[in-house]
Amino acid sequence: MRQTLVENGGVPAPLLWTLAVIAGLSVANLYYNQPLLNRICVDLQVSEFAANLIPMTTQIGYALGLLFIIPLGDLYKRRTIIVTNFVLLTVATCCMALSPTLHYVLAASLVTGICSVTPQIFIPLVSQFSLPENKARNVGLMLSGLLTGILGSRVVSGVVGEYFGWRTMYYVAAVIMFLCIFVVLRLLPDMPSNFRGSYGGLMKSLVRLCLRNATLRLVSVRAGLCFGSFLALWACLAFKLSGEPFHAGNNVIGMLGLCGIAGALTASVVGSYVRRYGVRLFNYVGASLMISAWIFMYFLQDSYLGYIVGIILMDIGMQCVQISNQTCALSLDQHASNRINTIFMTIYFVGGAAGTLLAGTFWHAFSWAGVVFTGIFLAGISLVITIFARK
Repeated sequence: MRQTLVENGGVPAPLLWTLAVIAGLSVANLYYNQPLLNRICVDLQVSEFAANLIPMTTQIGYALGLLFIIPLGDLYKRRTIIVTNFVLLTVATCCMALSPTLHYVLAASLVTGICSVTPQIFIPLVSQFSLPENKARNVGLMLSGLLTGILGSRVVSGVVGEYFGWRTMYYVAAVIMFLCIFVVLRLLPDMPSNFRGSYGGLMKSLVRLCLRNATLRLVSVRAGLCFGSFLALWACLAFKLSGEPFHAGNNVIGMLGLCGIAGALTASVVGSYVRRYGVRLFNYVGASLMISAWIFMYFLQDSYLGYIVGIILMDIGMQCVQISNQTCALSLDQHASNRINTIFMTIYFVGGAAGTLLAGTFWHAFSWAGVVFTGIFLAGISLVITIFARK
């Protein structure tokens, strides 16, 4: 049953939890490919470097969706935009499963990335309509749903890919996206738009928002660099663990995603304490944890223990960085929440795509040491920015 939402009036708990679940199911489409890359290599007869173009293309698609689709949430009915995205996702994941060559996979991955932006409509929506004292907590809950979807996607795709083939995972994803259409139509209310004018004017306002707001640029770049470090791990982990001395299958690689459950549990806690301890502290902690994670995974690279500890630290660190910076960004102007989130998340996923590309390139040239260097370098730049910044 649909409910009416009032700005700063609170979001009912059932709707909040439903949005968190759907956000997790939607964002999962971005990450199904990560544990499956070695299997896709064999099936399509392409190199590891070529296979790494799949997650990179997906991230680029997501950045494009953030840039050109999310701002529409301030101009048109958000429910219509969300349903359209789920329809296109259903088609794109079906095409992914049926793709005969890498070129078709890349095209389907691009569309999948573009249309998986739905959670980034939910987050500013929740921020805008939550009670002021609950905004950070509720954003943290949404990000917990996102992270749980990311973790679950890797585990599920690893198991499904190992026993039923990588294409089966995308048939399952298509069914899930199709069912989400009916849930959204049933539960999500219509909400007033935040912008009056044309789409061209809306896009120009993005440029003005970015240029006039140094804080928005700061938090976006700082978080994007850490996200690049985070995705560098998952871009090459399947290749590392499928070789000596592990020879791990997709199911084992996917199960390692469960180590990140600590990050999912951290998200709501971080959201509750950002206002008390400040954005700057959480960025120090987050970037430092991510650098520590890479050090563990370098010196213990021939032991599962190194990756278990590394993934736990990596996920906790990433949540500290993302939630603190995104909460700060969304608090800048709630009447431009979708556009601010567009700027933040576009830069965020450009950083992710850059990390994926750099990791794939350095893996090809220097093996695991090159991937570790990439991760430490990106998180290190983010840490240096925090040291010299005022926020």
